[in-house]
Amino acid sequence: MKKSIIYKTGIVSMMVAVLSITSCEKYLDKVRPNPNNAEDVSMDNLLANVEVATFCNYSGNNARRAGIFTQHLAGTDGQMQIVAAYNVTENDVTNEWKTIFSSALINCDKLITKAGDANPYYRGIAKVIKAMNLGLATDQWGDIPNSEALQGDAATPNFTPHYDAQATVLTDIQSLLSSAIVDLTQAPIGTLPSMNDFVFNGDNTKWTKIAWVLKARYANHESKRNPTQSATDALSYLTSAGMTGNADDANCIFGPAGNENNQWFAFNQTRFGYIRMGKFFIDMMNTNSDPRLPFYATLDDTGAYTGSGVSSNDITTSQLGTYYGSATSIAPLCTYVEAKFIEAEANLRLGNTVDAATAHNDAVKASVLAVTGATNATYELAHASETGGSITLQKIMEEKYVALFTQVESWSDWRRTGFPVLTPNAAAAVAGIPRSLPTSVDERVNNPNAPVQNNILNHIWWDL
Repeated sequence: MKKSIIYKTGIVSMMVAVLSITSCEKYLDKVRPNPNNAEDVSMDNLLANVEVATFCNYSGNNARRAGIFTQHLAGTDGQMQIVAAYNVTENDVTNEWKTIFSSALINCDKLITKAGDANPYYRGIAKVIKAMNLGLATDQWGDIPNSEALQGDAATPNFTPHYDAQATVLTDIQSLLSSAIVDLTQAPIGTLPSMNDFVFNGDNTKWTKIAWVLKARYANHESKRNPTQSATDALSYLTSAGMTGNADDANCIFGPAGNENNQWFAFNQTRFGYIRMGKFFIDMMNTNSDPRLPFYATLDDTGAYTGSGVSSNDITTSQLGTYYGSATSIAPLCTYVEAKFIEAEANLRLGNTVDAATAHNDAVKASVLAVTGATNATYELAHASETGGSITLQKIMEEKYVALFTQVESWSDWRRTGFPVLTPNAAAAVAGIPRSLPTSVDERVNNPNAPVQNNILNHIWWDL
């Protein structure tokens, strides 16, 4: 299957396509230049390309699949019902693997090289986006190619990269983000990004904050491996980030034209009934009288908010609501709310219960405000009034679970902490909620150095 997303802004029209790769070359390409295959691409076009690819990676099928695993959503028909049965094979992950590596990461490297020392803001943004995509890949597959990856068009090509251990990849991500921060905090020189940076319009200060929060995210992912150091590092990075509110959020940005649409909206337009809201999630929100519910979900066929069970094909229940599911809805990449929840969890791990409670309360309030556009005193009294004596990891993670709806990060959180407590689909293909993805069939067939694994119950390194 071929997937494509076209995003237009101003004079820029970019297409990110996931295509089958062939070793055949057209005869004419050998004897004369192909006018449709430009030998040089501007930094603006490369930046637009990598951002659109990242929007696809963070809000497309990776997010839909993760949302079903975490029971935010229910797969009720077609390919999503297969995901709900935990029947995820090497053929089902090929497009996502390719979009991360062949569209996002390879063009991040091209932009990093093209920008060079003369254009540090372009280079810094490219490094942050590369870190986002490497993080997304390793969080799902564990060990991935990195140090030997993306060398297919090098002077000495490498089409069979070895895989780096996840611990090494996480170290590399931290180094990449530190390098990005150096680039982004320089005095402005060279060409400065603007309209082709869909996220922040070239605002280097905001990109710097995101780099620091990403460092905190990936430090916090090591909570099971090194509880104390991961918490200490995460808090240090968050202090450096200095996020002050939802206005600092990095989001996927979409437009009103059909080839610019939000990925959740586009999917539901073409595959109506494949996804409904998950029963566990909707029941939790109903029980808590959560003010975000009418923004997250639509009313069902009876005029209530309901969800489908983990093995249900009921398509009469609530659908994705307008906050994330309209044509121009944003999709989160890295947010102030996430940063505050990391702060809460890290402080709790270090025994700083008062600080943990304060950060938790701030996170809940910020999420409600971002989604509904208003404060809600009743909900805040019940769920954002924790103290040093009442705060628990379960409370932090369950509120984060609600706040990070639609984000792959929630699957990482569940694997790290076990919260919320989910009951697997008893009728599924495997006995438990998946904890990793299988090796892509393309890697198994074409890369003899790929450490092939097909057991989706296998734990990745940070998941012990």
